[in-house]
Amino acid sequence: MKPIIYITRKLPDEAVKSLEDTYEVRMWQEEEQPVPREVLLEEAKSASALWTMLSDQIDSELIETAENLKIISNLAVGYNNIDLDAARKHKIAVTNTPEVLTQTTADLAFALLLATARRLVQAEKTVRSGEWKSWTPMGMTGQDVYGATLGIIGMGRIGEAVCRRAQGFDMNVIYHNRTRRSLEDVNYAELDDLLAQSDFVMIFTPLTEETRGMIGKRELGLMKNTACLINASRGGIVDEEALYEALKTNQIWAAGLDVFEQEPLPLDNKLLELENLTVLPHIGSAGIRTRLEMMKLNAEAISACLSGKPVKNRVC
Repeated sequence: MKPIIYITRKLPDEAVKSLEDTYEVRMWQEEEQPVPREVLLEEAKSASALWTMLSDQIDSELIETAENLKIISNLAVGYNNIDLDAARKHKIAVTNTPEVLTQTTADLAFALLLATARRLVQAEKTVRSGEWKSWTPMGMTGQDVYGATLGIIGMGRIGEAVCRRAQGFDMNVIYHNRTRRSLEDVNYAELDDLLAQSDFVMIFTPLTEETRGMIGKRELGLMKNTACLINASRGGIVDEEALYEALKTNQIWAAGLDVFEQEPLPLDNKLLELENLTVLPHIGSAGIRTRLEMMKLNAEAISACLSGKPVKNRVC
């Protein structure tokens, strides 16, 4: 029997064709809806490889019952959906898709900054709804980006890529990171100082126990009342209740979010009541070329592992 690869979301044919001759490829046939938990648990029992999405919870319960499992390859740079301790215990490789999504995610993050600062979504709605009657001196005015101060929390690959884009706008860039970096024309700042000085604060840290809720009521209170907060990293880093209050009371000027504590964002979430919030459906890496490159990395890792070759992009 061929080793079984189970894919938890419908992917393009070109992404999986390299595996089909050698392995039995099974795939959940829905693109919009994640595989139900009970189906995933059942499929994992016979799978040698799981090709997973960030929305799939690969926990110890699943790993304990997956007796044939050799690799979990996650279609994301993040992997907080996978219990790494359980994977290590059972000698299961876990891989992600770093680097190939850096530039596309940086593009999206900077686009979100611009859209939030210049109120692009609100402005577009006035045209479509017929509210736009005439040009007015202060109509749809926003925050200027050129020459402003950008504070980046988490100066990894994506943070550096955003930094290069910001320099094209002649922004003064400061950053906070666990370890100081040697970066040209970019200055390190303690977190509180970064929050107080920045016109725009962008988050690019992974979601860990240390970063969960790191931007809460106290931190938001340090920001300028003209400042914008941008998060295209992970939901959970920002305390959404505290953010709601800060936006509602104009403690900060606006926010742009591509990620949330609960995804999809429920329609009854209070954040959606706010006009000074720009929201996107977690599309940071959603470039066609980039997503196909990410899938190629997953397929290569699975093939290497199941054929006994060295596996690239291992996180454990």
